Amino acid sequence: MSKRHYTLYLSRNLARKLDDTAREQNGAKSALVEEALRVSLNPQLVPGIDDVLARRLDELGTLIKTIERDVAVATETLSLFVRYFLTITPPLPSDDQESARLLGKERFQVFVAQVGQQLAGSQRLVTEVLEIIVAQHPDLLASAGIDAPLKPTPTATPKPTTQPNGYEPEEQDSYD
Repeated sequence: MSKRHYTLYLSRNLARKLDDTAREQNGAKSALVEEALRVSLNPQLVPGIDDVLARRLDELGTLIKTIERDVAVATETLSLFVRYFLTITPPLPSDDQESARLLGKERFQVFVAQVGQQLAGSQRLVTEVLEIIVAQHPDLLASAGIDAPLKPTPTATPKPTTQPNGYEPEEQDSYD
């Protein structure tokens, strides 16, 4: 195969690297430059790169579906709770508002602590709720257009009975 002659100008640092690499590999500089150009100009010739990218894109697609599902569940849950709360909560008389604010502040601290504990664990509440729904009402999520949990995860995080501020819940709701 005939080859063409080119004159290239390289920066000193790049020229030094080319010299060092050629010396280490006992190869010709021309062969190194030719291989680098071949890989750079035809990336599909690098074996396995398409498979790696396709696999990673599939993983990202699955992750995005999980995030979409979790956001949809969280948004609907929050919307339903707010509508329920606003519907059933009567206005407070002025005399009771300060004690209600103090109680609300204490309850909020408990809520924040519970969110922190849930996030510190390996099992997310939304996954737990979805698994319960799938087990008890398998057609419910399908009719809502939401994919079921992609991977069931074991529930290994025990719930503490006493909260950080000493508040003990009166009764735990069970979804089973």
